[in-house]
Amino acid sequence: MHTAPPSLTPRRWTLAAALAALLLGGCASTYRVDSQVESFANWTETGSASGKQATAPAALPQAPQTYRFERLPSQREGDPGARQNALESYARDALAPLGWTAVDSAASPWTVQVSASSLRLARSPWDDPWPIFWPMWGVGVGSHGPRVSGQLVWGPMFPPMYNDRPYYQRKLTLVVREARSGRVVYETHAAHDGLWADSPGLWRAMVSAALHGFPAPPAGARQVNVDLPR
Repeated sequence: MHTAPPSLTPRRWTLAAALAALLLGGCASTYRVDSQVESFANWTETGSASGKQATAPAALPQAPQTYRFERLPSQREGDPGARQNALESYARDALAPLGWTAVDSAASPWTVQVSASSLRLARSPWDDPWPIFWPMWGVGVGSHGPRVSGQLVWGPMFPPMYNDRPYYQRKLTLVVREARSGRVVYETHAAHDGLWADSPGLWRAMVSAALHGFPAPPAGARQVNVDLPR
């Protein structure tokens, strides 16, 4: 007698759906760049009125705005110059949706300076080797019955069990100045630590995090997460 194959029960449907979601998630997985960000806005001008210091709030610059990039002498040539080209490209792409456009003109009302550093460590600061002292215990049988003895020996019994993958500590700073006076009107910092090696996507994420809330950021330090495809 021929019988039809059994259909999937609700439990089997649930398991199949979970496996499918897991496979799809693996194909489109992301990793998170969690940057610690702190920003300072100073869109004000301080002047003297009747012999007294007076601070008059200036309106936030409304889009569209133009700016030009400003570099230190150490950022202009060779490998530092190439790295600076990349950083400024990431900053240009992050500022463009905010209505700020980079131009090569001395008449621009603002200047933008961006700098970054990356420190490569042999391993994560908290991945310490095992201690060099090792307890050794033994059990023996003598004329007076079983006895347990122990001793402390010098040196590892096995190879050090720590994660030897390189670990990176990165920092990024972006400063906006009033071109006419050189006064700093915006300063922002982003820091990120992790196992991921340097990549354009990672630095783009840090620049985007540093400009979160521009031009009126929240006060105090905060964490800004940016998800990137693997």
